Amino acid sequence: MFDSVRMRMTLWYVGVLSVILIAFSIAIYLFVQRSLLERVDSGLFSTLESVSASFEHAGATGENGQQLAKRVLRELHRPNQAIAIFDARGQLLAEQPGEGPVHVRLPESGISSLSSTRTYSLAEQNADSDDSCRGVVGRVSVPPDASYVVVVNQSLEPVYEQLDSLENILYVAILLMLALAGGGGWFLARKSLQPVVAMSEQAQRMSAGNLDQRLPVVNPRDELGHLAATFNELLGRLADSFSQQRQFMADASHELRTPLSVIRTASAVTLQQENREKDEYREALTIIEHQARRLSRIVEDMFLLARADADHPSLQITDFYLDELLTETAGAAAVLATKKCLQLEVPPFPETPFRGDEGLLRQMVWNLLDNAIKHTPRHGKIRIELERRDAEYAIRVHDAGRGIPPEVQPHIFERFYRGDNGVSVAEASDGGAGLGLPIARWIAEVHHGRLELQCSAATGSTFIVFLPRG
Repeated sequence: MFDSVRMRMTLWYVGVLSVILIAFSIAIYLFVQRSLLERVDSGLFSTLESVSASFEHAGATGENGQQLAKRVLRELHRPNQAIAIFDARGQLLAEQPGEGPVHVRLPESGISSLSSTRTYSLAEQNADSDDSCRGVVGRVSVPPDASYVVVVNQSLEPVYEQLDSLENILYVAILLMLALAGGGGWFLARKSLQPVVAMSEQAQRMSAGNLDQRLPVVNPRDELGHLAATFNELLGRLADSFSQQRQFMADASHELRTPLSVIRTASAVTLQQENREKDEYREALTIIEHQARRLSRIVEDMFLLARADADHPSLQITDFYLDELLTETAGAAAVLATKKCLQLEVPPFPETPFRGDEGLLRQMVWNLLDNAIKHTPRHGKIRIELERRDAEYAIRVHDAGRGIPPEVQPHIFERFYRGDNGVSVAEASDGGAGLGLPIARWIAEVHHGRLELQCSAATGSTFIVFLPRG
């Protein structure tokens, strides 16, 4: 039960509110208690001042102390107060009890050492006496040299009864407000969490087969709406990833099926007859070896793409010279270019130190040159350039092909893309699988660079690689 967010929210709400209500109730109780005691003290001091004024007014009559004290008390009428007058030695001269259980009670410290007016409080003497009181004691001087001690008491039972009533009211009010707050908090929590419940139910119905569904967004401006929108964006990315994976598997299966089918066919045809000429076996093995090399290249490219899909691909970082890498790679590609009667121009490169994965960068340059050789007609020209800039190096590969149509250009870096004017790349005579450019772009990006199609026209295309210096 307490695992529910709704219950925890309600308990937190009720708990915080209870602390606030208790603190507020204590403050009210203390304020009312202080106000009532101040009112009682005000009445006690008023009576003490009246007694002092009566002594001063009647002191010139010449009466003795006891007669004077009795006459002063007869002139006062305080039914809710008890008044007692003592002489300077502490002997009782006169007393006027109040109505009910109100009687004079002296302070625990006595009155013999009294030096100034002060108040005091006394609790009940026993559980049934109801004689708790508040008192004030003060000294009154009557010319020429008479001195009296006046004690005024007032019962605190009415004050305690009012405080008890207030306490009961606060108890009931706190419990009632907490009950209402608990019910209201439960309702509000349930109402607020309904979108979460709806999102949870919708998410439980989702699987890899229906990632096109989305969570309901009730209010896109609040936190839950923002959460649902963010989750929907995540679902969109997952759907794209699943779609790409399915497309990748379908394309990979198609590309692998073609050379495997050629190998099986060549093997089956060769083995149908027991006695064949040596040249026929050699021809069959040549076909099988060619398709096996194609399979090996496709597998290696797929392995590289698997590394590209990893969050942290492992790189073998070393220091080398980029100009030497370009020269060596262009020299190897010149062999393929010569077979196709192509001219590969390799101008002198400036000395270019670089730090990165030499093997991957070599393959990137090879893929670009290989792509240029594939799409350049016989007797065409290919050129590779290296430019040093302030913050980066620029590697350009120009070919003399017939160009890339504008509608195809946005897709040339997609895996297994078939867009060579409608002809499947995998069906080309060189056995390409449409993975060269995607791999080259990944290698550039993993080195914090980028690969772009700079331009493409009927006279040829230019690819450019930017690699950061340092």
